[in-house]
Amino acid sequence: MTILSMTGYASAQTQLSQAGFEGVRLGIEIRSVNSRFLDLSFKMNDDLRSHEPTLRELFMRCLKRGKVEAKLSLEHQDQGSLVRPSKDFLDGLNDLQKHIQSTFPLSAPLSIGEIIKLNTQDSQTPVDIRDTLVELTQLALTQLIKARASEGTRLVQSLLDRIHQLKALTDQATPLIPQLVEQQRQRFLDRWHEALSIGVNQVNSDSAQDRALTEATAFAIRIDVAEELTRLSSHLSEIQACLTQANNKEGVGKRLDFLIQELHRESNTLGSKSTTIELSKISVDMKVLIEQMREQVQNLE
Repeated sequence: MTILSMTGYASAQTQLSQAGFEGVRLGIEIRSVNSRFLDLSFKMNDDLRSHEPTLRELFMRCLKRGKVEAKLSLEHQDQGSLVRPSKDFLDGLNDLQKHIQSTFPLSAPLSIGEIIKLNTQDSQTPVDIRDTLVELTQLALTQLIKARASEGTRLVQSLLDRIHQLKALTDQATPLIPQLVEQQRQRFLDRWHEALSIGVNQVNSDSAQDRALTEATAFAIRIDVAEELTRLSSHLSEIQACLTQANNKEGVGKRLDFLIQELHRESNTLGSKSTTIELSKISVDMKVLIEQMREQVQNLE
């Protein structure tokens, strides 16, 4: 069971062993950041572009989400060295030049620089480079997944720490609810009694008290946040389960993002219903922790 981050980096290089390609190195570099979907982009030599569909399929089998950029290159380790043209290459080029000059007598012959350039272009991509390229890409993807798994482990631990803090805040708020409801109910009744004492002759005291009690109860229900705290606890437990029981074959990032939104909703309602400084402070502390969790969850695959 491993949860992956969408942030990671990997690179790999290999020396080509085909005859005529001594000193030519094939390299790949992969960078990955967070994204809602899998967004692949490839930067490579034109001679490698024909292999992009194969590489894209390979990436899609290994990754599910993230903005991923892969950079591939073919280059000489010794930039001062030149690939020696083969006799067959030179003979073929000479025959081609004679054929063209027979049709266009005034055409200029090839220079040495042009011949070297054509030879370099001809030797950029070996015929059997596909297998080497796929093997190298798989190696880099393995390193990338390891890097993303390492970052994912760190993010999961950070999220679990914040879940523990949020549960502690919920536990602090829970005992306050009955007290706050009773305090507000009694305060409401006291104000009604004070109002009745002014006009006691005009209003029946029993019916007024019943009405005050009804109004006080309705008000107490409006400020009761027990339901919000219950839902907060439920969402926190579900997030914890996702983090500790996740199946690597199915990314949990989108589900966690939805649950974080629900946490935001409940904490906002808790703050809007709060009638005391203590409960308001708990609500603010919760919002800070939830916002930190939201930023971290957005990096999980």
